[in-house]
Amino acid sequence: MLSRVADSLYWTARYVERAEDTSRVLHVNFHAMLDADVPEHGDAWRDLLRMIGRDEVFREHFTDYSAASVTEFLLWHPANPDSVTACIARARENARGVREEVSSELWEHLNRLHLFVSQRRNRAVIARPHEFLAHVREGSQAFQGVMKATLPRGEAYDFLELGAHLERADAVARILALKLPLLLAPVPEALATERTVQVLKFAGSMEAYRKHESDRVSGLSAARFLLLDADAPRTVLFCLERCLSSIRSISSGSSAPERTIGRVAAQLSFADASVDLRALLENVQNGIAATAEEIASAYFTTRVILPGPYAHQQQQLQQQQ
Repeated sequence: MLSRVADSLYWTARYVERAEDTSRVLHVNFHAMLDADVPEHGDAWRDLLRMIGRDEVFREHFTDYSAASVTEFLLWHPANPDSVTACIARARENARGVREEVSSELWEHLNRLHLFVSQRRNRAVIARPHEFLAHVREGSQAFQGVMKATLPRGEAYDFLELGAHLERADAVARILALKLPLLLAPVPEALATERTVQVLKFAGSMEAYRKHESDRVSGLSAARFLLLDADAPRTVLFCLERCLSSIRSISSGSSAPERTIGRVAAQLSFADASVDLRALLENVQNGIAATAEEIASAYFTTRVILPGPYAHQQQQLQQQQ
């Protein structure tokens, strides 16, 4: 497969997954703010931006951490390259460039999702964001379902799977990196349970956790679950093992991405009850970042396709070279 094609497929899946993750944490935060009995919500909205990694960019354009400003920034603000609308637009543009590699059903579904987010009415979304966020989340999940139902198992499928699961592992690791001190803090049981439930919902794993842990909710057990469970689809270990499977299908022999991600997955698989979760999580994040760089170095030689006229100019330049 051409590296340009592989690059586009990989980033199509990453952008769709990123849009879903952003929609979920925003939706969960809205519900938490409705239930929270606190006079100031600014810290919670700022934590949300830190979780996504865009707090510095946000502060260049906004002065207050309000529901309206954070929602605008995360959903469509032009200065945010990871806004939901930007992610869906880039996913569609990447898929358009490799149209022959994706099924008609998958292409049509992604087009419908792009049409939905591009035709939004900003004021209506700000006033009632829940329907919009749920639609994006469900559309992103349906993308995975259509992909699994219509694509033959081959390199195209493997690069889509690799992108989606690496992005998901990174998102869950970032949530844990920010929230782990709160999960492990010695606080009253009611507050500890409230914090733990919110983190599990941020990661999209509340129901999976309750099926795994029938007893009371615990911050420590939730952190271990999100890192170390091998069966739930939104845990770090599950996602890394899926990445490893995809890389092995793509590469006939051992490769740098396989070795790096294999080491991280092995650390998680063999972690025992005495493991230092903070140190382990730091190793995981470093390993995910290193794997992403090695994937780009091993398989891709072109940039991600960006939306709009600039993308066409870049494609023409690459073809001339």
